Amino acid sequence: MPSAVAEVPAVPNPAAAPASAPGLLARLGAMERAQQLRWGALAALLLVLIAGAFFYSRQPDYRVLFAGLNDKDGGAIVAQLAQMGVPYKYSEGGGAILVPAERVHDARLRLATQGLPKGSVSGFELMENSRFGVTQFQERLNFQRGLEGELTRSIQALSSVQSARVHLALPNQNGFFREQQKPSASVLVSLYPGRFLDRAQLAGIVHLVASSVPELAPSAVSVLDDTGKLLSESPDGGAGGAVDAQQLAYVQQIEAQYTRRIIDLLEPVVGRHNVRAQVTAEVDFSRTDSTVEQHRPNLSPETSAVRSQQVLESGTTPGSQLPTGVPGAVSNQPPQGADAPINGPAQPLAAAGGPAGGNPGRRESVTNYEVDKTTQVTRGGVGTIKRVNAAVVVNYAPVGEGEGKSAQPRAFSPEQIEQMTALVRETIGFNKERGDSVNLMNAPFLVEEAPPAELPLWKQPEVRELVTTLAWPLGISLAAAILILGLARPALKARAAGRRARAAVAVAALPGTQIDAIESEALERPALPAPAEELQPTPEQARLDKARALARENPVAVASILKTWVNGE
Repeated sequence: MPSAVAEVPAVPNPAAAPASAPGLLARLGAMERAQQLRWGALAALLLVLIAGAFFYSRQPDYRVLFAGLNDKDGGAIVAQLAQMGVPYKYSEGGGAILVPAERVHDARLRLATQGLPKGSVSGFELMENSRFGVTQFQERLNFQRGLEGELTRSIQALSSVQSARVHLALPNQNGFFREQQKPSASVLVSLYPGRFLDRAQLAGIVHLVASSVPELAPSAVSVLDDTGKLLSESPDGGAGGAVDAQQLAYVQQIEAQYTRRIIDLLEPVVGRHNVRAQVTAEVDFSRTDSTVEQHRPNLSPETSAVRSQQVLESGTTPGSQLPTGVPGAVSNQPPQGADAPINGPAQPLAAAGGPAGGNPGRRESVTNYEVDKTTQVTRGGVGTIKRVNAAVVVNYAPVGEGEGKSAQPRAFSPEQIEQMTALVRETIGFNKERGDSVNLMNAPFLVEEAPPAELPLWKQPEVRELVTTLAWPLGISLAAAILILGLARPALKARAAGRRARAAVAVAALPGTQIDAIESEALERPALPAPAEELQPTPEQARLDKARALARENPVAVASILKTWVNGE
C-alpha cells in the first residue's frame, strides 16, 4: 500500500502557488470574440459620455444678438441663422435671440446684408407720444406717417404679401375750392416666392387705400411690385387687358356650362363616355346708351295741366276820359254797342266808360299748359349672348345584354336623332331669331386599345404594396433577432457557463466526490493522433493509468490524499 502511494505523481498545489494576476491585455486576449465586442462598445460609450461632458462644460458664452423683435422678424432671423450655420438659442420668455459672443458682430453684418431685421411698422401710436410745442406741420406729418403705417399693416395681413410700403401724397388744403389738389397714393408690395396677386386682390388693395384717405379716387392709387412692375390698372384704358381677360373667362364659363348640360342630359340615354359636345358662344360686351323723347299731340284745356297763368288788368277812374275824335255831332254822342261781338257779349256802356265819364279798362290773361313729354333711357346689358353654336357627336348604340357577343353596335334611328337634337336645343335655350345652330351627328367612336404593358414583378402595385406592408414587421423582427443572437444569447451562455462552473466547484468540494469528478472528467486538449495499439504507452500515460486504478481500488486513500492537497498540508 505505501508503495502504491509513492507511485502517485506529485501534483502541484494551486493554492500554494503565488497569486499573480494576469495583465489587462492578457485578459482581453483570453476573452471570446463576442465579449471583446461588448467590452469595446462599452468603452466607446464611456468615451462618448466623457467627451460630451467635456464639450458641454466648455459651451461658448452666448450674447444677445437682437432683442424686442416681432414674430415675423424673429422667424426670418432664425431661419437665416440656421442657413448660415450659426448656433443660437432664446432667452427666457423668448424676448431675445442669443448667439456665441465671438460671432455676434459677424452675424449682425451678414443679416444686415439680407435686410434683417426689417423693424416693426408704426401706426397711429405715433400720435400718442406728442411733445409740447409741436408745430402744425409736424403734427400733420405724424398723422400721415401713422396713416401710412396702418395701411401697411393692413396690406401685410394678406397671405401673399411679404412686406409693403405705402406713400401718401396729401396736398395742403386752401380756401379756394376750385384750386384744391386731389390726394394720390403709391403702394409697393413684395410677395412671397411663388405667389401672386390676382385682379380681385389688387382691386381690394386699391379700394382699401382709396377708402382710407378722404377724397382719394381709386384711379389715383398705383400698386407696384418689388421688380417695378405696375400691377394696378391705369385710368386711361390700361384696364382693357384685364377686361379682355375677364371677358374671355366669362365666355369660357358659359361654354363649359352649356357643354356640361348637354353631356349630363345625353349620357343617361346613350351611356357614359358615348357623347362628345362642344359649344361656341358669341357674347356682346358692348354697352349702348339710348335716350328717346316723345311728344304726344296737344290735349284740350280741360285735360291739360296748367303750368303757369298770368293775368294783367288796367283801367282809369270815371270822368277822366278826354274827348277824342273829329269835333262834331258824332263825336259828341256816346258809342253804341256792337251788334256782332267777336269775343263775347258786348260790354255795358258803364263798364266801358260811357256816360259815367270813365276810360275803358284793359285785361290780359296768359295761361301756359304742360307739354306732354316722355323721356326713355335704355342701356344695353354687358355680356349679352348674341349666338350659340353647339356640335354634338353621339356614339352608336351599345350592344344589349341579350344580343350576344357577335352583335355589333348599331346607329340610332332618325327619330331618335331628332329627339336628341330637340333635347340639345332646349338645353342651350335655342333661339332661331338670333341665329343659333345645333348639329348632332351619330358615328361610331374609334377606340384604340393599347396593349397592357407587362410590368416586372417588383414593379407591380400588388407586390409593392405587399412589400411595403411587410417591410416594417420583417425589419423589426430581423433587428430583434440580431439583438438577441448577438448580445443576449452570448450573455446568457456566459452566465450559464459560470453557473455550471460554480456548481462543479461546489460539487467537487464535497468529500468523496473529487475522485468521481477526476475519473469522469474527459478533458478536450489538442493532441497528436492516438498511437497505434501495438505501441507501448508513455511513462506519463502509465502513471495516469496507475492513478486511475488506485482510485478505483482504494478511493478512500485517494480522497484523503486530495484532501491533504486541498488543505495545503
